[in-house]
Amino acid sequence: MSSSANATRVQALHQLINQLNHQYYDLDEPSVPDAEYDRLMRELISIETAEPALRLLDSPSQKVGGQALKSFSQVTHQVPMLSLDNVFSADEWQAFAKRVKDRLLSKSTIKYCAEPKLDGLAVSLRYENGFLVQAATRGDGAVGENITVNVRTIKSIPLKLTGDNYPDILEVRGEVFMPKASFNALNASALKKGEKTFANPRNAAAGSLRQLDSKVAAKRNLAFYVYGIGYVEQASSQTLGEQWLENSHYQRLCQLKLLGLPMCPEVKLLSDASEVASFYQYIMQERDNLSYEIDGTVFKVDDIALQKKLGFVARAPRWATAYKFPAQEETTQLLDVDFQVGRTGAITPVARLNPIFVGGVTVSNATLHNQDEIERLGIKINDFVTIRRAGDVIPQIVSVQLQKRPEISRDIVFPITCPVCDSAVVKAVGEAVLRCTGGLYCGAQRKEAIKHFSSRKALDIDGLGDKLVEQLVDENLIKTPADLFKLTELDVSTMARMGKKSADNLISGLIKARSTTLPKFIYALGIREVGETTAANLANYFLNFSAIKVANEENLQKVPDVGAVVAKNITQFFQQDHNIEVVSELESIMSWPDIKVKSAEQQPLKDKIFVLTGTLTQMGRNEAKAELQALGAKVSGSISVKTDFLVAGEKAGSKLTKAQDLGVDILTEDELVTLLAKHK
Repeated sequence: MSSSANATRVQALHQLINQLNHQYYDLDEPSVPDAEYDRLMRELISIETAEPALRLLDSPSQKVGGQALKSFSQVTHQVPMLSLDNVFSADEWQAFAKRVKDRLLSKSTIKYCAEPKLDGLAVSLRYENGFLVQAATRGDGAVGENITVNVRTIKSIPLKLTGDNYPDILEVRGEVFMPKASFNALNASALKKGEKTFANPRNAAAGSLRQLDSKVAAKRNLAFYVYGIGYVEQASSQTLGEQWLENSHYQRLCQLKLLGLPMCPEVKLLSDASEVASFYQYIMQERDNLSYEIDGTVFKVDDIALQKKLGFVARAPRWATAYKFPAQEETTQLLDVDFQVGRTGAITPVARLNPIFVGGVTVSNATLHNQDEIERLGIKINDFVTIRRAGDVIPQIVSVQLQKRPEISRDIVFPITCPVCDSAVVKAVGEAVLRCTGGLYCGAQRKEAIKHFSSRKALDIDGLGDKLVEQLVDENLIKTPADLFKLTELDVSTMARMGKKSADNLISGLIKARSTTLPKFIYALGIREVGETTAANLANYFLNFSAIKVANEENLQKVPDVGAVVAKNITQFFQQDHNIEVVSELESIMSWPDIKVKSAEQQPLKDKIFVLTGTLTQMGRNEAKAELQALGAKVSGSISVKTDFLVAGEKAGSKLTKAQDLGVDILTEDELVTLLAKHK
């Protein structure tokens, strides 16, 4: 076939395969057998292989997966991807609806866009000139993972938007999920091969999108429904841009559907809040009949102008909420109770259950929290208990079925010594939690203590991740944070999955970490309730580490923000022989400058209280906090009448409102930058 004939055939195959995909995935009405579809796809791939120039960005062949990646790059969202607040009852929903009307100062009817809450993974899709150029996970809301190669394999997501009525840049948000039929088939195949199965469709979808080999993702039969718009831009001022968008959330979804982006068929426009209850009940009743998993419903104020007026609070919009379904419950038997020890020595009772499938997950463990909770429940080993997945996520024991209590039931007895290191166990006055006093000596606390010691806000040891810490401890190469600095390149390079380059990076990171600051060193020790701010306050008050080690509780309480409980934690830490031994080793290895007393001229903001809120674009929150503290200011996390200044970045929420109500001086980020520059 000639090149021009091939180009014509490729164009025809594009049109035909896209039409078949639409019939199969959107309309659920396949018009040809799978074998015929496969034949057409093989023909397209054959032509594109022979003439790579004909392999276009929007070719259906690009949905079968390409070369495997070594890792995912990061994507900064142009507009943050926010999460939703939840309500769990009719009263909580009514309270939400009332807050909406009160904030709008409106008695008018407010329409709501109602949607099932899909149990999948939120993603953003960026189209430029109609072509899909980028896909990313939500991540932390500001930065996500670039999963473009995997998203391109999802057959219901168009690689090119339909028609030509779209802006130059269109970024949409939606949910990637695995339909129930695909999930069941995936697990059936895994069982047949003797492989591990997925617990639920959400885990399967998330795991599929994070496959480095897109060919694996392509075989998982993922699907997508759009639920909103993130960003729109029009280079020319002639037509589209923001003007292209409807002022209705529901109508915007319909616009996106016309562009080929699939819209959940159960989405509905409600005339007012009174229709919410019936939609919620209908979707809950239909839950088992739907082709996808859901864990509730979502209600959004439909009017976009009202959405903008309502704005956002913290990391969620004020104009939308998820109305979650009641947690699913089942009955099972408590077989035994183990006791786990956390980083701070907290001893937590963990129920070992006869495995039970509840809320889409097989549950075999549940936390019992503490001794008070056990007494409240009146629970004993071998009791039959009711298990609930709170919010369909965390397994909880909510009650004991006393009428089923067997004769062999027995009391749950808490240990009097640590089950790991045999150190004494104490229960502080006013606390419900038992704690091991072993500190850095305790094997259970050891891994978490070393992870904290090397974390970004502590010593920030390059090349030392959580998994490597666990491996080093498991192989008995380290037992305390001080042992890190005794590691050699030979120790590390001979470990599994560690080459010479990785070993070099770690040793270099450890050499660099030997020099630090006093506040970072104090924070790195992991003393209970001594965070970054408290560590800085201790350093600035005592000026050197020797004075902190020998300080009594009375003197410690003279430090700003250090109360009786924190003072006791500090003195107890430095009274433990094994802690003293580790700290002495660290002092012989590491160095940091003492804190120099600053003059009044060097601390022009002394005793001024600042609060930071919203997103700072010119500097990070941590950087702004550090610079303010260097000038003598105190940086608090909450607004009060004692607050001197609130720094309001982008998307400032409830703190800004409270500051305005209290008459607190408000600074923009530009004003903060000017203030800091003035005093440098």
